[in-house]
Amino acid sequence: MHDPSPRRQSEIRALIEAFIAERLASKLEGLSDDDPKRATLQAQYAPATWLADAARRAGQIQAVTHTLKAIHPDAKGSNLYCLPSALPQHQLVGSHCLGDDFAGDVVGNAAALDVYKLLKLEHDGQPLLSLLLANDGDALAALHGDAEQAQNLAEAFTSITRPRDGLASHTHGKQLYWLAGDDPHNDAHFHLLAPLYASSLAHRVYLGIQADRFGEPAKEARQARRDKQVHPGVIHEYPQLAVQKLGGTKPQNISQLNSERRGDNYLLASLPPSWQQRDVRLPIRTPDGSIFPAFGKRPAVAELVRSLRDFLLSGPPPNVHTRNSRDELLTELIDELLQYAAELWAFEPGWSAKPECNLNRAEQLWLDYRRAGQDAVFASEWRRMAWVDEIRQRFANWLNARLVSKLSVGDVENSYWAKQFGSDALWLDLNGLNQAWLKQFEREQRDLGDEHE
Repeated sequence: MHDPSPRRQSEIRALIEAFIAERLASKLEGLSDDDPKRATLQAQYAPATWLADAARRAGQIQAVTHTLKAIHPDAKGSNLYCLPSALPQHQLVGSHCLGDDFAGDVVGNAAALDVYKLLKLEHDGQPLLSLLLANDGDALAALHGDAEQAQNLAEAFTSITRPRDGLASHTHGKQLYWLAGDDPHNDAHFHLLAPLYASSLAHRVYLGIQADRFGEPAKEARQARRDKQVHPGVIHEYPQLAVQKLGGTKPQNISQLNSERRGDNYLLASLPPSWQQRDVRLPIRTPDGSIFPAFGKRPAVAELVRSLRDFLLSGPPPNVHTRNSRDELLTELIDELLQYAAELWAFEPGWSAKPECNLNRAEQLWLDYRRAGQDAVFASEWRRMAWVDEIRQRFANWLNARLVSKLSVGDVENSYWAKQFGSDALWLDLNGLNQAWLKQFEREQRDLGDEHE
């Protein structure tokens, strides 16, 4: 609550009078100086007269954050005006996430929307409606010099945030029973819910998606991608985005915000993920005795290599953005390789010991590590971890070979790829995961030795 401030009262009053004067000017436009309508309009748009008429017409509209007409255009039940800050706070996305900076909506007679535009006028970042709801003394004084008259005007204006004639649903509205208790056989354990459309939240989502799709920063980022140029911006994609049209040819019949969106309301895809089962085969007979040729043919891997090659071919400047972009692509490629390795780890251990398996020893130790539980020689080699550096080098050689046809890459790049593929911590984590069964294997071997003695 502010202390009374004549200066602040004067600023709010000037804001209101400027709004009324602007509306009068639009009405007088085109009228001659001697037109008798001028005097009539000037009398109607005298601030005190116009505010009194606006207060009377306020009953024809209702400020809302949750509206029923978006559920069905002929529904005549209750709409709600709920301040986001007053809603229960939880981790799910909802209207409570909007905070104080939210777009209020309005429903009712479109001819009275100028009343709502008045109440949306802002002073120091606060709408006039919010000031009146807070019973701000300066805002009240700005409405009328008489305190009683000012209070009557404020009550009329703030009434647009209250439901008309109590809370009520309608036959055209939707209703559902929600199990709030533990016993679905007991009717008393259900609540009957009447869903409303979260108009303010839908508007925030709409504005965000519009900016991501058609805003200038988004356009510049997409053009940079098409030109294969480095750009600091982020590109947001919304696959399978749907548009729900509300209100048909008269979106203003639903609500003011719906009219501003021309009836467009975005629906995000809410589908379960579509998993594509990969046909992973054991690398028994492999070209060059390595998994890397087969790994490189995986669609996601081929696309990442192509993206990395095209990015490097674009000649990006040697700066931090270039390094970050390159490393992001490299990290995704390494993630794909580790995913491929994990798919092979799932096979029954010992497959690399088959006579027909021509996989090189380092990759056997990496991809069939559980074989160490049944093969003492294999376990000894695995524990020395010398194969780790060879795997890194094989990865680096493979990647350089995929890039060298179009790029000048050599030892420097080779060393960098090898270094980036798995920090020591990654391999040590793998080592740590398997220490338990290795120790068990050692104990078993010692027990066998004791028996022989």
